[in-house]
Amino acid sequence: MKKLLFLFGFSCFAFGSEFLEKLQHDSPVWAEGRIQNIDSYYNGFASFFVNWQSNGYFAWLAAGAIIAVVLAFVGHYAIVGPKTFSHHHGKVYAFNAIERLVHLLAAVAWVILVPTGLIIMFGDEFGGGFFVRLCKNLHGLATIIFAISLIPMFLFWFVRMLPATYDIKWMFMVGGYLSKNKQPIPAGKFNAGQKAWFWVATVGGFFMILTGASMFYLDYNISSLREIMGMSQIEILRLSAIIHNILGAACAVFLLVHIYMAVFAIKGSIHSIITGYKEEEEVYILHHYWYQELVRKGQIQKSTFENQYKNLA
Repeated sequence: MKKLLFLFGFSCFAFGSEFLEKLQHDSPVWAEGRIQNIDSYYNGFASFFVNWQSNGYFAWLAAGAIIAVVLAFVGHYAIVGPKTFSHHHGKVYAFNAIERLVHLLAAVAWVILVPTGLIIMFGDEFGGGFFVRLCKNLHGLATIIFAISLIPMFLFWFVRMLPATYDIKWMFMVGGYLSKNKQPIPAGKFNAGQKAWFWVATVGGFFMILTGASMFYLDYNISSLREIMGMSQIEILRLSAIIHNILGAACAVFLLVHIYMAVFAIKGSIHSIITGYKEEEEVYILHHYWYQELVRKGQIQKSTFENQYKNLA
């Protein structure tokens, strides 16, 4: 028994020594990087990062933005109310099965990423420990799910998400969502708000993955990256944290807006990403230029709603 314990202890010591030696020679954070990073303790992003991180400004920026958006939703729903469209007319095929599956993967990922990200930001308030570590691990797993959906989602909708001149009109009208009246809105298959969320979710999400990986792996040794950016490893980590936190707050806001519009602001709108079909009146009103495109291409017949609402030029 003593021999076994001695063998076990010696193995742990040998492994530990090997691990420490690896750190001392390979780590740009814990080895020689500790000396190189001294110059950047008070330079570059140090003062901004330390100030915002230590005072919890990043966390409260995200929390404040989310609270403000939720209050805006409550006010909108109480004052303007949701838009309702007829479910007794034709339906327009909008999303195929693969698009819906990719969207589902992205949706599941974001629904996990946002709350777990907030919990990580407020880790001290939650007392750290098992719960926060669990959220950190879930955050990492959800990142993998989102990464899988990112490329196909971008390829499927990239062209449709490019800006158009009528998007400016949509923004001035706020998509007609501040009015109780229904009138055709200048929008294609995706409106300006959906386009904005797409670019935040894809391009912003890509940088979220990169900066998240940078913080997760911490002491990865890519000297060429440090040379190109002209930064020490600790500066790259600080910049990663700053970008990740600010983008995270923006993504949380856009996600909540996306959910509110699909579930509450437009009755039944969420079914289009489940079944693939949008209601004919909803397409005619909220995606009028897409309706006109479908008619021109002969993919749908002229709608009876042309007799009820005006047709945009």
